[in-house]
Amino acid sequence: MGGQPSSQLNIWKEFLDRIDHGFAREHLILGLKTEGSTRFLVSESTSESVVHNTGVAMAVHPPTELRNPSDLAQMIDVAYKDQIAQTTLHDPADQESQIQTELAGLESDLLTTTGKTDTARFLDTVLLDAILAGASDVHIHPLETEALVRFRIDGVLSNVKSIPRSACDAVVSRLKVLGTMDTAETRSPQDGRATMSLGRSGDSTSAVDMRISTIPTSQGERAVVRLLDTDRGRKLAQLDAIGMPDHIRKPYERVTSRSNGLVLLTGPTGSGKTTTLYATLRRIAAGSAGGLNMMTVEDPIEYRLSESGVTISQSQVNRKKGMSFASGLRHILRQDPDVVMVGEIRDQETARLAIQAALTGHLVFSTLHTNDAVAAPPRLIDLGCEPYLVSAVLTVVMAQRLVRIFHNECHGAGCDACLTTGFKGRTGIFELFVLDESAREMVSQASSATVLRRYAIARGMSTLRDDGLRLVAMNATTRTEVERVTVDLSEDPDTHSRYQAEASA
Repeated sequence: MGGQPSSQLNIWKEFLDRIDHGFAREHLILGLKTEGSTRFLVSESTSESVVHNTGVAMAVHPPTELRNPSDLAQMIDVAYKDQIAQTTLHDPADQESQIQTELAGLESDLLTTTGKTDTARFLDTVLLDAILAGASDVHIHPLETEALVRFRIDGVLSNVKSIPRSACDAVVSRLKVLGTMDTAETRSPQDGRATMSLGRSGDSTSAVDMRISTIPTSQGERAVVRLLDTDRGRKLAQLDAIGMPDHIRKPYERVTSRSNGLVLLTGPTGSGKTTTLYATLRRIAAGSAGGLNMMTVEDPIEYRLSESGVTISQSQVNRKKGMSFASGLRHILRQDPDVVMVGEIRDQETARLAIQAALTGHLVFSTLHTNDAVAAPPRLIDLGCEPYLVSAVLTVVMAQRLVRIFHNECHGAGCDACLTTGFKGRTGIFELFVLDESAREMVSQASSATVLRRYAIARGMSTLRDDGLRLVAMNATTRTEVERVTVDLSEDPDTHSRYQAEASA
């Protein structure tokens, strides 16, 4: 039987009061009450003893109704979420003792409340709300008299809660506990990592990886949590799922199907480069039927790529252990790889190693921080790579950004679901620079980005602004949103007249 949203079900309130959420979630059982009649929702894995014992606790033995495990897990999560959200933070006098208690028995399930302090339950609720809202980051921002809880949703920060200033220290300490950081150190920045689960339901367990960063400020310690939802990574496994249009996707797939060369993605942090690379690697792995040795070195590993039919080995940068992008790539090249992904080219050593790997017959993927696609070759040359080697191995550069799109339910008018912004979700805009022989000759002569841009546009390349205006014409977003994430190229004399005409259209 299909799952019905729990908000539309008549949840048995006494069930929530008497049955611990951790028990219900682990054993997949939920009570409903409709017009005086009661029943238990269960899954095939729910044992008869669990049903019996739950009936004893409720002083009634109602009939059971079978539900899909993942649907039932979600119903339980949402049913108990409201109960968890009622937890409020006070100004605790014994914050340190609470933290030490948590250290003795840490529970990594966001939706299990057993044995947790008020601080832990409050933070779990904040993190759960952030995940359900699709936030990429959670900020704990102390001020003089209060502390703000802020979510970054679709690239934009929004204030969602405020808490007493004195309670902020306990929340930050709890985050340090999760990230196995030093709770006694408050004067130096710290970084940590944690993995939290959204309940335990066998195969339906959903894990969220978190990168935690703290830094001292004049108002106290500030914390930021980057949320890396592995389920979201699986949903974005295809290039068309990230919004790549056919006129970009087809030539990109054709070039990245070659057996060697260097493929670069450019853009600022948070522009979706890694997601695009992951989708590309999945496509190559699926097409090879396991016949390729594919390896990555990343910082961090955002989503797990290996699954049935996809065999990709992922390595994590660890500078404390001497594992940088450069050293990781050097070791990977000793592992007989066919396809290599380097999370980012930051320095001369990594750039030269990537080029050397491409020269020796490997297909190499990486990212650069440049404003557009044509700026990538000059950037590699600035890093100390010889122009003739860059021109020999670089096959394609793709720049991308993420733009917010209208919230369909409110037609962009703004509502509670989209925090009155009128936007819900993001999609990619792209600029694809495929190097032909003439472009390679220009690169070998160390031509500037302006010269390369004029050539590429003359050959039909659509810029990031062009692709964004395509979405504006489709009534998917606004011109202001496109201009927010793209660089104005109107200072280039060859493109000034075109953008001037578009601005007045």
